[in-house]
Amino acid sequence: MTLPLPPRAREIQARVRAFVDAELIPWEVHAEMHDGLVPEDAWTRIKEKAIEAGLDNMDMPVALGGRGYTTLEQAVAQEQTGRVTNALGWCANNPQKWMLEACSPEQIDRWIKPLMSGARHECYAITEAEAGSDVDAIQSTARREGDHYVLNGEKWHVTSANLSDYMFFQAKIADGPNKGAHALFFVDHDTPGVEIVRTPAYTHNYRAHHPIYRFTDVRVPVSHRIGAEGDGMGFTYAWFRHERLMIAARCCGSAERLIDEATTFAKSRIVFGKPLAEQQAVQFMLADSVTELFAARLMTYETARAIDAGADVKTAHAQCSMVKLYASEMAGRVADRAVQIFGGRGYMRENVAERFYRELRVDRIWEGASEIQRIIIANGLLKRGAESLVG
Repeated sequence: MTLPLPPRAREIQARVRAFVDAELIPWEVHAEMHDGLVPEDAWTRIKEKAIEAGLDNMDMPVALGGRGYTTLEQAVAQEQTGRVTNALGWCANNPQKWMLEACSPEQIDRWIKPLMSGARHECYAITEAEAGSDVDAIQSTARREGDHYVLNGEKWHVTSANLSDYMFFQAKIADGPNKGAHALFFVDHDTPGVEIVRTPAYTHNYRAHHPIYRFTDVRVPVSHRIGAEGDGMGFTYAWFRHERLMIAARCCGSAERLIDEATTFAKSRIVFGKPLAEQQAVQFMLADSVTELFAARLMTYETARAIDAGADVKTAHAQCSMVKLYASEMAGRVADRAVQIFGGRGYMRENVAERFYRELRVDRIWEGASEIQRIIIANGLLKRGAESLVG
């Protein structure tokens, strides 16, 4: 790659790329044909190699045992994991720095440090049947009763819940001076009143499932609340900013893989007596794809650099939405073109284009649909002007 990167970022990029090529890509088709799973001994090796590659605890400080990566370094690493299908790149724990700012020392000891070590695993219970991108529409409640809260509600798309043992549960305060304010809580899966309603089948084949959970009079101590009543949305916004940027990075990796695979195929596939790559219609598809990837990668890296340099939070919030919007829609277009270039082969599940064509679709939905990103961007533009976003 010709884009300038600091030496450590370039080293991380090369190390993670080698790991993805050697340990993850060879298992893609097997995982596709086995509900996202690989043999347990292979998965154990993958997790060990992921740690060797430096993919765990990337956002956590070195003083706490983390990698201490910059945002740019994390984006570079995540971009490489985006080159593999079936979520095989989800092979290392990666808590976020906001957790250290939000959580008490006791909470860090009980939930965050075990998450870093791999002894515990988390999931997020935020989305509801009638509240997706509009998080403020959630109907789950938290009612204070003495030194406990009583939680009620139903949560959808609880990603990785089948692989976790506790969750971040978001609710609105039911009564009192902070009625209607958001709050986040730690909830262990084995807490009485927590039940799985069902586990829907999704378009992709991931090891991580997305069950629907019901919470009925779930009692948790006040000490399980993260921050103060009313802080919940602030923490969720921090999570969204980080995740949106990393989704964009992974989309860049996916697009690069698709372009590489489609180009290689087009060079070898003979149509009307000459390689498919010499057909102008195919050349145009490849040219559009690599041009859009170049733009998306520049946006992703520059936004990450700006955050590392201390960018204004509101500006960063809008720019993360801009990057997520553009990169996710770019990757979808690239996947569509790749399927077209592969032709009938591109419709076979053993083909990388077919898998990405299905898997990339959700990137325009989760962590805020494209339409929500446009609203966030427009709000930032109207309040602060174009120069604050692109100047």
